[in-house]
Amino acid sequence: MSELTTSAAWQALAEHYREMAPRQLRDMFAEDPHRFERFSLRFNDILLDYSKNRIDAKTMTLLLDLAEAAEVPRWADRMFNGERINFTENRAVLHIALRSPFKQPILVDGANVAPKVTTVLEKMRAFTEKVREGRWKGFSGEPIRDVVNIGIGGSDLGPLMVTEALRPYGKPGMRVHFVSNIDGTHIAETLKQVNPETTLFIVSSKTFTTQETLTNAHTARRWLVDAAGDMEAVAKHFVAVST
Repeated sequence: MSELTTSAAWQALAEHYREMAPRQLRDMFAEDPHRFERFSLRFNDILLDYSKNRIDAKTMTLLLDLAEAAEVPRWADRMFNGERINFTENRAVLHIALRSPFKQPILVDGANVAPKVTTVLEKMRAFTEKVREGRWKGFSGEPIRDVVNIGIGGSDLGPLMVTEALRPYGKPGMRVHFVSNIDGTHIAETLKQVNPETTLFIVSSKTFTTQETLTNAHTARRWLVDAAGDMEAVAKHFVAVST
């Protein structure tokens, strides 16, 4: 058992869990008419509602106590300082560089990686705007109407979650599909729904050694080339997302 799970903060939260387990959400809302306001956040027109979880003010306090016991603030500082806190891969954790709104320097081994990240994000924005605006054409000159993401694990679940969460902001008439299963039925059934002339494939993989992803990508490429009759069509219908 780790030191964290034997800590006083963990034990206090475990005891609180036992106290909260029999409580009913309907009763908690009845007892606190302002529960939604207290346990929700808004960012512009995006709402995060966590009021429908079995929590109260004490729960939040105990969770913050546990975060302190786990030294979350210290680890966050190390992450923002570009330290190699990913021990399994001996690398820095650079999600922050992707999400930095102010272009502040993100130093890794003394080098600022923020400009490189900004350059790639600008290239992604330019490409996606071409697709959304219909300026990116397929091999027959038709605009893209379907996007098929081919990946597995985080290369599938992350984009899928964001796509579902932000669906109201998507382009009307443009459909997004996700293929992750090595079972050929998954890619086969997806290809039945799309037109090779108007489909863009996104092959997503950190290292391009994942067999499931490569197998599905090769299947999709054969399908496209068979339809187009020209290997050069691949450049208009396939893009890659990698490290």
